[in-house]
Amino acid sequence: MEDVQSTTPSVLIPIDRVGVKDFRYPIVVRKKNNGIQHTVAQVNLYVDLPSEFKGTHMSRFVEALQEWSGVLDYHSFKELLKDIQNRLKARKSHLSISFPFFSEHHAPQSGIKALMDYQCSLLGELEENKLSLFLEVNVPVMTVCPCSLAISENGAHSQRAMIKIKCQFDGLLWVEDLISIATTSASSPVYALLKRVDEKFVTETAFSNPMFVEDVVRRVAVKLKKHPLINWFRVEVESYESIHNHNAYACIESRM
Repeated sequence: MEDVQSTTPSVLIPIDRVGVKDFRYPIVVRKKNNGIQHTVAQVNLYVDLPSEFKGTHMSRFVEALQEWSGVLDYHSFKELLKDIQNRLKARKSHLSISFPFFSEHHAPQSGIKALMDYQCSLLGELEENKLSLFLEVNVPVMTVCPCSLAISENGAHSQRAMIKIKCQFDGLLWVEDLISIATTSASSPVYALLKRVDEKFVTETAFSNPMFVEDVVRRVAVKLKKHPLINWFRVEVESYESIHNHNAYACIESRM
C-alpha cells in the first residue's frame, strides 16, 4: 500500500513536534517507602519531523506505548523515548506523562488518615541518547494574608493556594519530597479529612503563620536550592483570593 506519510509535502518546513496527545494509559509509580501505586496517566508522545516528509506514522506511537512496561522510572522512561525514535527514525523524541499521585496523610490532632491527591507530571526529551528530565508537582496549601491580619481588628482573609514546582534533577528524586517542601512552606497544609479538633488546630496554626505568595515562593526556592539532586527549578505560587476577583501570583526560576 502507498505510504502517503513518506511523500514530499507541498510546504517544505520542518515540524518541531508531531505525535499523539492526551492518550490515557495505566501506569505504576514507585513510592518512597518502597511501595508502588497504580494510577492512570495522560500521555503525550512526539518526535521531530524533517521538512521532506508529509506526515508521521501515528500508529507507531500507540504501538510503542502498548509494548511499554508502564512502570514509571528513569530507565523505562528513556527506553520508551528511544523506542519512539527508532520506530519513527527521528532525531529527537518527547514524552510527558501526567498523573494523579495519592499520598496518605494524618490529621494533625485526631490522627485520622485520608488520601490526598496531587497532580504530577514527568516530562523529558531524548536527543543523541541524552535525556533531559523534569518532574512537576502541584501542591495545594493554605495562606493567611499578613496585611489583612495586621490591619483588621477581627480576623483576616485566608484562602487556598497552589504551589507548582518544576525541576530538573540528577539521580532519584521522589514526588513525596517535593510535596513535603511545598506543604511546609505555606501558612498551613490542606487536608482531605479533618475533625473539629483538627480544624481548630489548622486555623490557629495558619493564623499564627501568615504569608504572602511572595513569602511562600521564597521559602520553597530556598529549600529547592539546598536539595542535592536538583540542578534547575521553577516554582510558582498562585493564591485563589477570597476577597478579590483575581488571583495573586509569584514565581522564581533558578539555575543551580
